[in-house]
Amino acid sequence: MKKSADNRYEAAVSALKKRVLIVEDQFIEAHDLQLILEKANYEVTGIARSVEQALEQIEIEKPDLVFLDIMLKGNRDGIELAHILKEKYIGFIFISANSSKSILDQAKTTQPYGFIVKPFRDQDVLTTLEIAFYRQQYSLESQLRQQFQLQAAITEIINSNVKKEEALLAFAKAVQTFIPFDYLETGFISDHYDNLGIVRRNLDQYQIINLQKLSQIVVLSEKEINETYRKSKIDKEPIIYTEEALINNLQEAPIKALLTHNFGIKSYLVFPISVASIQNYHFTFYSRNLNVYSQEHLRVLSSLEPVFCQFIAKIYSKEDLNLPSKKAEIKNSKVIAAEGFEGIIGNSSQMNAVFNYIRKVAPSDTSVLVLGESGTGKEKIAQSIHALSPRKDKPLVIINCGAIPENLAESLLFGHEKGAFTGALDRRIGKFELADGGTIFLDEIGEMSLELQVKLLRVLQEREIERIGGTSPMKIDVRIIAATNKNLEEEVSAGRFRMDLYYRLHVFPIMVPPLKKRKEDIPDLANHFITIYSEKMGRKAPVLSDFASQQIMNYNWPGNIRELEHVMQRSILLTEGNTIKEIELSMSPKMHPEQPSESFSIKTILENERDYILYILKKCNGKISGAGGAAEILDIHPSTLNSKIKKLEIKKGII
Repeated sequence: MKKSADNRYEAAVSALKKRVLIVEDQFIEAHDLQLILEKANYEVTGIARSVEQALEQIEIEKPDLVFLDIMLKGNRDGIELAHILKEKYIGFIFISANSSKSILDQAKTTQPYGFIVKPFRDQDVLTTLEIAFYRQQYSLESQLRQQFQLQAAITEIINSNVKKEEALLAFAKAVQTFIPFDYLETGFISDHYDNLGIVRRNLDQYQIINLQKLSQIVVLSEKEINETYRKSKIDKEPIIYTEEALINNLQEAPIKALLTHNFGIKSYLVFPISVASIQNYHFTFYSRNLNVYSQEHLRVLSSLEPVFCQFIAKIYSKEDLNLPSKKAEIKNSKVIAAEGFEGIIGNSSQMNAVFNYIRKVAPSDTSVLVLGESGTGKEKIAQSIHALSPRKDKPLVIINCGAIPENLAESLLFGHEKGAFTGALDRRIGKFELADGGTIFLDEIGEMSLELQVKLLRVLQEREIERIGGTSPMKIDVRIIAATNKNLEEEVSAGRFRMDLYYRLHVFPIMVPPLKKRKEDIPDLANHFITIYSEKMGRKAPVLSDFASQQIMNYNWPGNIRELEHVMQRSILLTEGNTIKEIELSMSPKMHPEQPSESFSIKTILENERDYILYILKKCNGKISGAGGAAEILDIHPSTLNSKIKKLEIKKGII
């Protein structure tokens, strides 16, 4: 009996293990990696020596993640396999020896979850793997990528001039990649059947099925189809039907039974939406396979509901939609875009993508790194993440890392006890302690000193702080959001930012687009600022002339939203009548230097580590041990640092 229980326990533990496939054609390195993983309680599903072997094992074993060598024997390399894994939404980590820059640049385009260099250490492997699984669990990158791609495809259809049936066919092709179907039914919910169906004929061929064609397929008159439809239950909430639930629904909705019988359907997903709060519209996805649809499909569709509404409004006439006036329509669209994102204005596809990221990450405790140029509204993003999170009733503490005096930084963040140092006349509660249960926003994280970065890393790892002069650490529950306008990868390479802290923060990056890349939002933003500052001045809000509107659309706004706000405020002060006829813009290149384009070059972990250690050694004038030595700053033992210096071939002459 005990043996049986032990077996059940071992089976349960095995089921909880993360499953990893190793794709490596070097026998010794593959088995070294296997030993490291199994010792750390990961399950290695197998070792593949080629792309073909890997694809076979992936189909059979379904690994959670793949360790993938770039250079493999045979005609196909690891980069080719990486593209396939990306399409299958399987995470992967590259392992490589001395690869050229061109190969590393190709590897970067596949968006790996990590990169380790041979010969690798146990800690390098396990840290990289931990971060990869953390990203996989919380960032939901694959789903977000799906949403962004689908949103972009539908937006392209909206911006085209195709007619209704052509638009629906284009919509079907776009959505098929993300929500599979054999038959797609679309239409308004009304008292008669006026839906359009789209049947998938083969891989890339679709056909519209109107009421007349459906009548011929099901061998019923149009009147009989309408009668069947009127007897059917109409779903008002998103729902999935399969197996027993499907059988029960067919009895309540005979129109579904009609379609299911004639198209060989075994499961379907119903997604009703409200267009401008007046008309109810639905998409029903039918599949000939069981258990095709999941809650993730519903989440993807729900997050894209605003763009679906725009699509419907585009392909149907105002009479079909029974929509309100254009002015009310614009007002409604703004409400949809701004809901849950107070203070953020934008309906562009770029901002909708940002909103989707915020919705995804807000409910979790994942660390977020907000990236973007100065003046793009990174603090507003942090406020929205906090406002949409379960922590919304707890404090949001904002710290500008660039404005913290270095001698007071530790006390400000972590607090101090009375008498801890000269001038510490009372106990001080630090910012992290004040934020307990809530969120702390570290703005301009790239300006934080290296010494303070070490202490922040400990907070992230241990979830505890210690006041200066305190006798014991205190556990804290704080969600960290950081922001910067710097390229942190370059800062890491230059030795100004800790690589381990960068990886801890870069779990869920959100890139806020500059204003020049979301110009369709400029009119709404300008009118918003005109309204705000006119109210503050107690005057009627002036309107922008066509010339002024063209000016703000043609300008590149290097200062982003902050610059636009100040320009609008100044324009109101300079305007005497009810119309802003001209905008005074500073075109001086000295005032507004061209923002450097983002660049990124992959360095190996060893190269980054060497650069970083060399930078610290120079800062310490070559001192390794003792107070103020490089080992203390790096938080490692002096003997370990000496070993690294020898391994990385750092000579005394270059320190």
